[in-house]
Amino acid sequence: MAEQPLIEVKNLTAAYGPIDVLHDVSFRVPEGSVVALLGANGAGKTTTLNSISGFTRVRGGEITFRGESLTGERPDRIVGRGVAHVPEGRRIFPELSVIENLRIGAYANRGGRPISERIEEVLEAFPRLRERHASKGGQLSGGEQQMLAFGRALMSEPKLLLLDEPSLGLAPRLVLEIARHIRAFHERGLTVLLVEQNANMALSLADYAYVLELGRIVAEGTEDELRNNDAVERAYLGVTAA
Repeated sequence: MAEQPLIEVKNLTAAYGPIDVLHDVSFRVPEGSVVALLGANGAGKTTTLNSISGFTRVRGGEITFRGESLTGERPDRIVGRGVAHVPEGRRIFPELSVIENLRIGAYANRGGRPISERIEEVLEAFPRLRERHASKGGQLSGGEQQMLAFGRALMSEPKLLLLDEPSLGLAPRLVLEIARHIRAFHERGLTVLLVEQNANMALSLADYAYVLELGRIVAEGTEDELRNNDAVERAYLGVTAA
């Protein structure tokens, strides 16, 4: 991965309270790529994304975006610089309509293209949201809520999408649809950092992947390099067995 990184994480240590969750984590995400973070529950994947987007306290190391530090920045400023986070569990606003949820996504980048243009672009990408545009977020199915979470993130016109477990809890048919949308993000030039417990899905989408185990990177490589890697199997099966 010799390309110039859009975002680079160096020697990252992050904590919840007094307990370190990440230990000296380093990786890079080249512009225009899809990079996956793999690992079982508790490996530190979500903490890594939360550290990048400013929601988790960084105790050491550095996060740079386009060569400039993000470490210690407020979450809203990080969004304004071009980083959008689609969190695990979607976290849409259940009492607001689809359109109202999308408008909120544009808040951190109000100086971009007209919001109406951005909404139309999202509805073009997700026709089901157009059909449900007046429905409240809480009335949507799980798959529709994930599409709304994607659309809300796109409203900030990001350069980097952080996707946290987008296939979680969805039926196999919807998992395939989510994968198609992630490929479409890539094809339109967005850089994607994908956290995903479904290793097969993630490896099929990613240009490169890193494997986290108990807060440390234990392996990295392309799909072919990681498919039969013992460290990948251990990272998943070890935590499952525990």
